Amino acid sequence: MSLALLWVVSPTSEVSNGAGFLNSFRDGNRILFSLRSIARKSNFICKCRLKKDRKYRWNSSSMNPYLRYSCLGSSILENRSKLSVTSTMLACSAGEMALSSEQKVYNMVLKQAALVKRQLKYTENLEVKPEIVLPGSLGLLSEAYGRCGEVCAEYAKTFHLGTMLMTPERRKAIWAMYVWCRRTDELVDGPNASHITPAALDRWEARLEGIFKWHPFDMLDAALSHTVSTFPVDIQLFRDMIEGMRMDLCKSRYKNFEELYLYCYYVAGTVGLMSVPVMGIAPKSRATTESVYNGALALGIANQLTNILRDVGEDARRGRIYLPQDELAQAGLSDEDIFAGTVTDKWRNFMKQQIKRARKFFNDAEKAITELSSASRWPVWASLLLYRQILDEIEANDYNNFTKRAYVNKAKKIGALPIAYAKSLIPPSRTNAFK
Repeated sequence: MSLALLWVVSPTSEVSNGAGFLNSFRDGNRILFSLRSIARKSNFICKCRLKKDRKYRWNSSSMNPYLRYSCLGSSILENRSKLSVTSTMLACSAGEMALSSEQKVYNMVLKQAALVKRQLKYTENLEVKPEIVLPGSLGLLSEAYGRCGEVCAEYAKTFHLGTMLMTPERRKAIWAMYVWCRRTDELVDGPNASHITPAALDRWEARLEGIFKWHPFDMLDAALSHTVSTFPVDIQLFRDMIEGMRMDLCKSRYKNFEELYLYCYYVAGTVGLMSVPVMGIAPKSRATTESVYNGALALGIANQLTNILRDVGEDARRGRIYLPQDELAQAGLSDEDIFAGTVTDKWRNFMKQQIKRARKFFNDAEKAITELSSASRWPVWASLLLYRQILDEIEANDYNNFTKRAYVNKAKKIGALPIAYAKSLIPPSRTNAFK
């Protein structure tokens, strides 16, 4: 399953040589000792830049990037601290009862909000001038970020082009996040996926802990280490993405949309939440921080649902079906119908409903993009417009996603850019009506 990466994505990017991609990460280790030695000091100084360079509108009391859809079950917030969830509980593989999908996402949002609150309190008390830099640190970090940029340019050309529309600081941070997410996804979807075990993912998670403790394993890890020390991003978002990879190892069916929603959050919704601190919220925006995070989460979910609908045939050939089993049954379809790969009226009607749901998530994401900082809106709009067109292409293929791969051709990509630019010029809302 291709991963919907960050807010700017490449609908047709492919890994031409996954083995070479993974091996290339070992390059550059010669500077790691120096990077590690300056990481803690660099972290202290970079945090000082938050207050001056980025005008985030953090409000932890109202921050609740939590989507409520009828298909997930009824939920309400009371006094912003009490959550009542009526959706069913999920049974995990070990037979223990787990929190509902909605509650899991909501809890992660609260944790991220607390981190932001602590970070702001810390940076407000700092008196170090943001212009101060450590001798030799800029060159080493530039080299690490440059390598991340090279990986993006090689394996996700459209993604890399979109990042060039961002400010240099945001661009480098997004590169570092992209590379880590890509490497994580490659563990279960790359050429060595058949050799990946839960223990291997455990080791990858232990390596993640090192990144957040300023002990990077290689150059690309060092870039992410610097990024997460500059922007207030919780490590749990990265852990959750690894959890999504664990699901790919042991789970090939999803009983209902609630289970699928949780998977989409793990592998793509997390990326949306990671990206908001980097993208920034427009200083003049009066929308609640909660609503902007809702949009980020919605775009991640929409991208992943689109991936799922695009790749039905490809996933089926690997024995995976990322479609709600109960909805398939209601449509009169079964796993055997998907493995047969025949487009029928039942399949067309089923796909129409799935596409309708994905578009709803895209529509909800639209509402938040206008509230982002001006430097981030264009690439995010381009991302949404390009990815949503994949749904149009599925329809144009008469819903044959078994043997035909829906993709957006170059002419349509180019045509979407001026439309995205025009939308990016729309100023943030001047009221707090957007919720």
